[in-house]
Amino acid sequence: MRPLRLVPAGTSINFLKMRPIALVLSALLVLGSVGAFAVMGLNFGIDFRGGILIEVRSEQPAELGEMRADLNGLGLGEISLQSFGQPTDVLIRIQRQDGDEAEQIVAIEAVQATLGDAYEYRRIEFVGPTVGRELIEAGTLAVLLAMAGILAYISFRFEWQFGVCAVAALLHDVISTVGLFALIQHEFNLATVAALLTIAGYSINDTVVVFDRVRENLRRYKRSPIVEILNRSLNETLSRTLMTSVTTLLALAALYTFGGAIIRDFAFALIWGVVIGTYSSIFVAVPLLLALNLRARGRGAKADAAGVDLAKGEEKADGHAG
Repeated sequence: MRPLRLVPAGTSINFLKMRPIALVLSALLVLGSVGAFAVMGLNFGIDFRGGILIEVRSEQPAELGEMRADLNGLGLGEISLQSFGQPTDVLIRIQRQDGDEAEQIVAIEAVQATLGDAYEYRRIEFVGPTVGRELIEAGTLAVLLAMAGILAYISFRFEWQFGVCAVAALLHDVISTVGLFALIQHEFNLATVAALLTIAGYSINDTVVVFDRVRENLRRYKRSPIVEILNRSLNETLSRTLMTSVTTLLALAALYTFGGAIIRDFAFALIWGVVIGTYSSIFVAVPLLLALNLRARGRGAKADAAGVDLAKGEEKADGHAG
C-alpha cells in the first residue's frame, strides 16, 4: 500500500523566492498584534482579574434577561451572564466584592437565594486579586522560560543561527496569538496560557524537523547554493508538515465544535496556533537562516553568494517573463 501524501513526490516550490512578501506579511501581523494589545488590551478572565464565577443549569431553557434583572437588583456591581453549551447552561461572572473571603461568600449566598432551587449549581469559584496578579506573572514567566530553554537547546543541538531563527518564529506565533485575542476580545485565562505553551511546543517541533533536514542537506550538498539547499529541505518536509497540520486541525475542529464553551477558547487558540505555526516554520524560520548567513561547514562564502545571486536572478527572470 502506497503511503498517503498531501504533496506529490518531487514537488519543487521556490519558497525562498516568496520571502520578501512573507517578511512584509509577518511584520504587519506582529505590528498589528502589538497595536491591538496596546490599544484594546486583553479580556482577562476571572483567573487573572479576580471575582466570582458560578455555573448553573436549569431544567428549562434559561431566561437570561429575567436572570440579569434579578441579579442586578442585588447591588453586587458588575455582573455578566453568558449562555454556553446547552440553552439550560449559564455562566455567571460577578466582580470581586470589597472585603475578605467572607464578603464573597455573602455574595454567592445572595445569588443562590435569588435564583432559588430552580437551578443546579455546577461550579462556584472565587479568585482574589493577589492570586490573579501572581498568575499573570507566573504565566508570563512560563512563556519566557520556555523561549529561553528552546533557544538554548536548539543552539546546542544545531548552531546558533538555528536557535535564533527558531525563537524568532516562536515569538511571531505567540505575539500573533495574543494579538488575535486582543482583537476579538475572547476571554484570556489560564487555559489560553496553556494553549500558548502548547503552540510553542507544536511550532518548535515542526521547525526542528525542517531544520534537521536543512542540516542534513548542508552536509550532503556542500557545493550547492544555499538557497537551493533551503528550498530542497522545505520541499522534502512539506508533505510531513501539511499532514501533521491537517490531522491536528481535524481533531481541534471537533474539540472546538463539540467540546463545550469551557474549552472552546483553548481549542480556538490552538487552531490559530497550528495554522500560524505551520506558516512560520516555512516562511519565517527557514528564510531567516539565509538572512543570518548560514553556510555549510567546509563551503566558502562564494558558494553562499552564488546561491543568493541565483535567487535574485530567478526573481528578475520571472519579472521579465511577467
